[in-house]
Amino acid sequence: MSGAPLAPRDFEMTLRRVGEERYHHRHPFNLRMHEGALTPGEIRTWVSNRYYYQTRIPIKDGLILAKSQDAVFRRAWISRIHDHDGTRPGEGGLALWLALADAVGLERARVESLRDVLPGVRRACDAYVELVASSDLLAAVASSLTELFAADIMPVRIAAFEKHYPWVRTSGLEYFRTRTVQAPADAAYGLAFVLREARTREDQERCERALLRKCEILWSLLDAVEASGARPRLSRHAQARLDDAEPMVVLPERALRLRGSGPELLALCDGHRSAAEIAEAMRARHPDAASAWDDAHDFLDAMRAQGVLEANAG
Repeated sequence: MSGAPLAPRDFEMTLRRVGEERYHHRHPFNLRMHEGALTPGEIRTWVSNRYYYQTRIPIKDGLILAKSQDAVFRRAWISRIHDHDGTRPGEGGLALWLALADAVGLERARVESLRDVLPGVRRACDAYVELVASSDLLAAVASSLTELFAADIMPVRIAAFEKHYPWVRTSGLEYFRTRTVQAPADAAYGLAFVLREARTREDQERCERALLRKCEILWSLLDAVEASGARPRLSRHAQARLDDAEPMVVLPERALRLRGSGPELLALCDGHRSAAEIAEAMRARHPDAASAWDDAHDFLDAMRAQGVLEANAG
């Protein structure tokens, strides 16, 4: 038994505590962004990849709409889809995000093609859609309550771009400006719904878990973006034997065989190329391999996890 439900005020404090401790405003990538420490390339990678997340938002909101039997709720919630898709071409949050892509020097058509979406970002964003799809209405709405904390991060982000990234045209910041108005209103509606409908302690705990999972997803998205800018090199504890009949990497007390394009990828890890540059090189070398980009990033992630690669700090 989970016990008696928390009073609404205490339940709200619990949800807000999740955001304070786990929302991605604490992620190193966001901290560096707001301190002005990102390179133009890192900004562009973030904008390009975050667009995929933006495209998932109206999809998850459509799933939430489909879960509700209440016309009053649906009329209120559908405004979120209008906010992102617009009510006509060229309007809405997706269009504003593409304007940001223009402002940072990206090719709009390439961003829209999703060609450069990192596999880790795609998995994180798809996990959010799956979280909503597999949850009941209450937990699905609770997962959207990261909007409670987005309202605070937007003014910080606008100020950071205006101060530290003057090369970004200010017209491209309109998405963030609109969210300073939309996010608080959306968050207030979602919070009121969750506080009203979570009638048992079990309901409240499900909502808390859903919000925590959403925070983890946002964190994972930034992990993938940050990793793409790292410049991997062979770990000081590893020895590569790429010319052997069976290429391998020897680590203390174990060895890893390299299969497929592994030797070719590891040879590119010289500490000068970024993970994104390595993946792009593999895509250029293997134009007929549709998965070359994803496979390269997944290989580098796996090698880092195994201790084969480390990031070059110099």
